Amino acid sequence: MYIILLVFHIITIQHEIWKNNRRNITYMKATGIVRRIDDLGRVVIPKEIRRTLRIKEGTPLEIFTDREGEVILKKYSPIGELSIFAKEYVEALAQTTGMTACITDHDQVVAASGHGSREYEGKGISRELDRVIAEREMKCYYGEEKGKIALVKNQKENKAGLIIQPIICAGDAIGSVALVGKSNGERPGNSEKMLVQTAAGFLGRQMEQ
Repeated sequence: MYIILLVFHIITIQHEIWKNNRRNITYMKATGIVRRIDDLGRVVIPKEIRRTLRIKEGTPLEIFTDREGEVILKKYSPIGELSIFAKEYVEALAQTTGMTACITDHDQVVAASGHGSREYEGKGISRELDRVIAEREMKCYYGEEKGKIALVKNQKENKAGLIIQPIICAGDAIGSVALVGKSNGERPGNSEKMLVQTAAGFLGRQMEQ
């Protein structure tokens, strides 16, 4: 029943919503750092900036230019590009399961819906969640289970159940879908696990197109 309801919600979402969703760059902060381009056209991003912005080897960067000659580098997030679509999707998940639903990329929670969603939306993800994404395997945590991770940085203690499924696109782990129980000790069942797997698989396939 869950799957049928979720598919119904997905069908009603217009594909054009996330096709045309480009985030505008409205704020830039001067760093005072100057780097020269070498003879191959390469420029080095300072280590301190890479550390702060969590830019690793292989991290994709999007290049923007404007009429005033500015060149802007922005971390590229396929999921972040689809923020409107992601919002619609988590709302469908939350309504279907009664749990808090989140979609993340490698940096932050792109969209969240359900009870307590304000604690997650727009927040930077924890290093533990980043590792789960890199491991590419579903993780389930129940109540006060030892080793349970936080979804976001500085998250308050949550004793509810948690399911995390990494999103795989073209062979790369690019984010995750998560369901968080709304009460202490709430244990996610097989239906919720299947929903999270279906959602992550759907998002991964759509972003490959």
